[in-house]
Formats: sequence, structure tokens, C-alpha cells
Amino acid sequence: MVRYELKIIPILCLLFATEFCNGEFMRPPPGRMILTVHTKSSSYPQQVHISATGTDHMKISWITTDKRVPSIVEYSTDSGTYDMTTTGEHTSYRYFSYVSGKIHHVKIGPLLPDTVYYYRCGGVGEEFNFKTPPAVLPIEFAVAGDLGQTEWTASTLHHVNQSDYDMLLLPGDLSYADTQQPLWDSFGRFVEPYARKRPWMVTQGNHEVEAFPVLHDLHPFAAYNSRWPMPYQESGSPSNLYYSFDVAAAIHVIMLGSYTDFDSNSAQYKWLVSDLDKVDRSKTPWLIVLLHVPWYNTNLAHQGEGESMRKSMEDLLYNAHVDVVFSGHVHAYERFMRIYNNKADPCGPMYITIGDGGNREGLALEFEKDHKSAHLSVFHEASFGHGRLKVINGSSAHWSWHRNDDSVSTMRDELWLESLSSSNSCNVGSHFAASAAHYEL
Repeated sequence: MVRYELKIIPILCLLFATEFCNGEFMRPPPGRMILTVHTKSSSYPQQVHISATGTDHMKISWITTDKRVPSIVEYSTDSGTYDMTTTGEHTSYRYFSYVSGKIHHVKIGPLLPDTVYYYRCGGVGEEFNFKTPPAVLPIEFAVAGDLGQTEWTASTLHHVNQSDYDMLLLPGDLSYADTQQPLWDSFGRFVEPYARKRPWMVTQGNHEVEAFPVLHDLHPFAAYNSRWPMPYQESGSPSNLYYSFDVAAAIHVIMLGSYTDFDSNSAQYKWLVSDLDKVDRSKTPWLIVLLHVPWYNTNLAHQGEGESMRKSMEDLLYNAHVDVVFSGHVHAYERFMRIYNNKADPCGPMYITIGDGGNREGLALEFEKDHKSAHLSVFHEASFGHGRLKVINGSSAHWSWHRNDDSVSTMRDELWLESLSSSNSCNVGSHFAASAAHYEL
């Protein structure tokens, strides 16, 4: 990345940031796209990534252009010696004239917690390795939304990788393929060096829809569902677009779908009620939600787009005492105080927008000073970056947001979070009550 001097291009301070004019930081323009190609044999595994499936299993996913490669994973805790082998399943899809390669998904386990495993895909190629999440706290999440595949995405992932973490959470907008299916392949190769080493847990955004209403043979989310299956069946969900999972025996993470039905008669709503009802907060003190379109947002971009989903589901999250809600979509960072129904509420979730992973569309630069939620917004900045959530114990977690500042990652925002389950004032019971409170829409 290049740091520009004010004397060379003073016009940029007018276009991108007042901080630059004060000699601090210039908000960057969009980075160039980075396209990757597969240069090895057709049987060699590419686009390898892993996801957590249950508390002690992993799903290994990869693609081969050779359709004869078996869907097997050999693995062990010792490098070069594979004493365990699992056979999985495979799929493929067609999108207009594009036909995907053979997409392999193999679920392996049971696995030991906090342990490095060595593995090989399809019986060929090099050895990879990953580390399983810990069975108990502490645990650290990296959080990044709206990634894409640009120079700034590369910077974000490099900064994420500079310090250890256990799992990456992504609240939608992965490849920015936008119907150009080879870009899904490029993205898979682009993120593979990171996504094959730590579980990536994702939900969908608008750039994953890829639907044409007049062409009924092209199903929405075809590429996303084929390439990035998440553990929805394990959580009782009927759809890969929303699901949940437990981690470190103390955290329940819920991934919601902003681009599938969410009204009170929808399958997603009914599933969410059922899922929340199963969470015992005396055993699971932390409850985290991710979705794509923010419910609270003072940026000019995408104003009001999350309002209908908020009206439909905010009661459920509030009554369940969700601790924090992460979203993307808006290409900037913004952290709100704890909120319920457009008012500060110490027993409501904290809302954080983190759609600044590096997408090709650039940053959403303007925030509304007179927005009705401006007094609820604690910190915002239009810069590329990522977040880190380190859950220390059942009551305390540390959140930080790190801006991409050329070759270094600058921490610009941080705070300590107290879980609502440990709060004496919020009266968090052991189980969720769907009808505990309602507000007028």
C-alpha cells in the first residue's frame, strides 16, 4: 500500500478524510482486484476451507476440476502420518454456461480441542494443517465482513493473521462474484491460505443472492450454498441461510439471513424462536448474533434497509438477552451502545457494523450527524479493517477494531464487554421467553 503526502495530492483530503488534512490518516480509495488462477494439476485440491460442525467435528471443503478425485480426507495429529480417513460427499452446480468443478465436503472427527491436525484432501497434493477451537474459554474470534478480493482484502487478512485467533466470523458478502462465477473460484483460492487453517463461519449477504427472477432454473444462492455449506442441519435449521453453533462450551453463535423471509410466519423466524429456547444461559453465558444488513446505522449508505427485519426480530433478540449483534453491508465501521427499540437500554444487544473487510466498491464515507440514532452511536470510522472479540470468561470479553494503516494494523476502538447473563440488573433467566415483552411497531 502507498501512503500519500498532502503536498503531492491535496485533493484527496477533500474527497476522503478530514483526518488526512490534519496530518493523521487518509481514508483509502478502493483497492485493485486480485484475481487468482489454478496452476497445478486438475486433481490437485484448490479453494480449501474449513468450518466447524458440532463441537468436535470439522468440515473440509475443496474443489477439483478432475471429477474422478475421491471425496476423502486423511488426517492425523502427526505430520506425514495419516491414521484416520473419512469419506464425504460431493456436489456441483451450473450457472448459465458455467459448470463448477467437483465440490468436495468431508466431515471429520471427533477431534480433540485446541489441537493441530494435519490433513490431505483427495489422496493427492500437499499436506495442510488446522487448529481446532478450545473446548473452554478463553477463545478469540476474528470478525470481518464484506471481504471481496482486492488489495485491501489482502491487507485485512494479513493483519488478521498477524496474531493468533481461533475462528473467523463473516457477516456476509464473500466473493463479490455477482453472477461472474469464475470470481467464486478466484476468491476461494485467494482466501485458502487462511481459511484452510482456521474455521470460517459465514452467513450470506446481497452479493451471494445471484438470482434472476425471470429465469426459474437459476436458484438464488446456488454458488454460496454449494461452496460454503454451514452446519445448519446440526442446529435444526431447514436452510443454509441461517443456523447456529456452540463453541468453547460457553458461547452460542447465531447466523441470520437478511435475504430470506424473516416475518413471524417464516421458517427462519420459527427456527430462531426454537433455537433461542434451547439456550440455557446458566451454562451458555454468551449469545452472539451475526446478520448482513444492520438494524442500526447512521451512515448514508443503505439507510433503512434493515428496518423491516428489526421490527420483526428485535423482540426475540432482546428477550433472549443477546450480548452483541455484528452486521456488514455498510462499508465502514460503527459501534453503538446497547439498544432496544431505538433507545439506549443496558439490557439490549450492542450493535456493531463491520462491513469494511476490503470490498471492491470502496468505503461508505459519510455519516449523518443529525441521524435519529446518532446519539446512540459511540464510534464510527470509514476505513478498511477487522475486529477481534476475545471472550475471557463467562462475564468478560474484550472487543477491538483494527484499521488497516498501510503495513501495520492500528487499533482504533476497544472496550470491555460484560455478558448480560452476569448482569444483576437484567434478570436473565436460564431460558428464553418469546413473549416476555413486545413493543409497538
